[in-house]
Amino acid sequence: MMQEISRRYVRYFNDAYRRTGTLWEGRFKSCVVEPRDYLLSCQRYIELNPVRAHMVSSPSDYPWSSYRPNAIGTMSKLLTPHESYLNLGGCDQERILEYRNLFAVQIDEALLKDIRASVNKELALGSLEFKNEIERLTGRRVTPGRRGPKKKYDFQI
Repeated sequence: MMQEISRRYVRYFNDAYRRTGTLWEGRFKSCVVEPRDYLLSCQRYIELNPVRAHMVSSPSDYPWSSYRPNAIGTMSKLLTPHESYLNLGGCDQERILEYRNLFAVQIDEALLKDIRASVNKELALGSLEFKNEIERLTGRRVTPGRRGPKKKYDFQI
């Protein structure tokens, strides 16, 4: 879906401004995320990107994220709250407060490293059980492979 949106927007933009070529430096990257323990951490990571890039001083200052709807209560027709967010509290005000509290502590450096590695290598982010289940369901490797050259032959003489 994101790839198609990107293609259409680039075509529109290039036609409108009489130009050619790509608009973005790299290709779209994604990874499958285990909701139970990792989804809200990934949301925090994403919503803090403009702060880390020194574009804004607070995630609430960046208008193109879900921080305002989730942490302030601003209405958005584009956002459908995930079950992980809904489980933060029994009512909107509880969820808003709990979501805001998530941003009061730094994201663990090891978790930041895991998120970045998973996205850049398009691997699953979650527990070993979650990763094994995703591999079983998709038939696709979602964990890092063994480093070094692959064996050409697997027999003994």
